Amino acid sequence: MNITALVKQIKAKKNYLCVGLDTDLAKIPQHLRQHPDAVFEFNKAIIDATKDYCVSYKINTAFYESQGLKGWEAMEKTLHYIPETHFTIADAKRGDIGNTSSQYAKTFFETLPFDAVTVAPYMGEDSVRPFLEYEDKVTIVLGLTSNKGSQDFQYLAVHHKQDDLSLLPHIIDANRPRLLFEEVLIKIAQWGTPDNLMFVIGATQASQLEIIRGILPGHFLLVPGVGTQGGSLKEVSEYGLNKDAGLLVNVSRAVIYASGGEDFAVKAGEAAKAYADEMKTYL
Repeated sequence: MNITALVKQIKAKKNYLCVGLDTDLAKIPQHLRQHPDAVFEFNKAIIDATKDYCVSYKINTAFYESQGLKGWEAMEKTLHYIPETHFTIADAKRGDIGNTSSQYAKTFFETLPFDAVTVAPYMGEDSVRPFLEYEDKVTIVLGLTSNKGSQDFQYLAVHHKQDDLSLLPHIIDANRPRLLFEEVLIKIAQWGTPDNLMFVIGATQASQLEIIRGILPGHFLLVPGVGTQGGSLKEVSEYGLNKDAGLLVNVSRAVIYASGGEDFAVKAGEAAKAYADEMKTYL
């Protein structure tokens, strides 16, 4: 599924919910833990219960890689179980020198045919370029995160050349130092287009969303942090929506662990529906 198809799904379903399948074997209901394929059985039930209320699923690969071969098999089975009507994201946060990134891109766009993958841009354009070369695939670059450590680097003031002020969106005051995350967004937006580039923007950074939307008026933003992490769906929607929605709001724990009992799938469906219903009021 490409961005055009994703926009159609958002308009048809009137929501922009992404359900995060961060499936932790230690947190799934007790009655499933002894199942020989526990992670997949859990995921399958969650997908069946939530697919009518979301447009996307995000698989955090760390929760599967930590289980070794069995985890990789569960991830692959989960990916193929997700309906083709839903946008699939490998939350893998890859990024390395060009030839290594080419192999990562092959992993998540060919061997495991995800629609999108998250990448870390610290090593620069040649580490991201191999992902962008895939047609009808989407590269999701870390832009501004909501973890405590984001303050270590992302908000550092950086000097910029006067001759590139023409690239500066009007919403950024040219007389103040540019912050590192702003520089990252401005620079990376030149490497691709809104059809093949998205950005991760943490929901607890809603105060920055107006500036970010000014930098990236046409790009989709993948926004984690709503729900258990305390991000406000109302604020994210107010400052982040554009004419094509332009948002995928990811909710993981607040949906998939809505209940720890045998009714876990029913409660997950109810939680997803509540988010979807709220989103309808903002579109």
